Amino acid sequence: MPPPCPTLCRLPAASLGLPWSRPSIATPRLALAARRARAVAARAASSSPDSSFGSRMEESVKKTLADNPIVIYSKSWCSYSMEVKGLFKRLGVEPHVIELDHLGAQGPQLQKVLERLTGQSTVPNVFIGGKHIGGCTDTVKLHRKGELATMLTELDIKVNNSS
Repeated sequence: MPPPCPTLCRLPAASLGLPWSRPSIATPRLALAARRARAVAARAASSSPDSSFGSRMEESVKKTLADNPIVIYSKSWCSYSMEVKGLFKRLGVEPHVIELDHLGAQGPQLQKVLERLTGQSTVPNVFIGGKHIGGCTDTVKLHRKGELATMLTELDIKVNNSS
């Protein structure tokens, strides 16, 4: 394809004896690019610079952790999340569970905020006493070592030791 020429591109293709017309090829692409640029600009303008959605969500996570001694960010269908929730149930402890897959579009956004705060991108994401303890494997290890029950009793949470 020849390089674009501002003068020739304005002429009808037929008058140049060309089988194609540069404007008919370029115009839709330019229009699409312009629409995308406007959409990106509109999204950027709609978010307030002083308080982004992500920072509000981060504050919400911090408040949730401060208000609840045990918090599990989970997905209802995740077998690892089910294992951790079952472990706490066997211990007779009722954690505050947030099912990310029940939050609609906010679920993935909240998961990204959690990743930024903890470095962990997976669920379950378990917090005890406001401290991030990890996921399923970490929680089960703490339980097997007896440290999970200790952490809970230090928060004055009664634990069923028969499990």
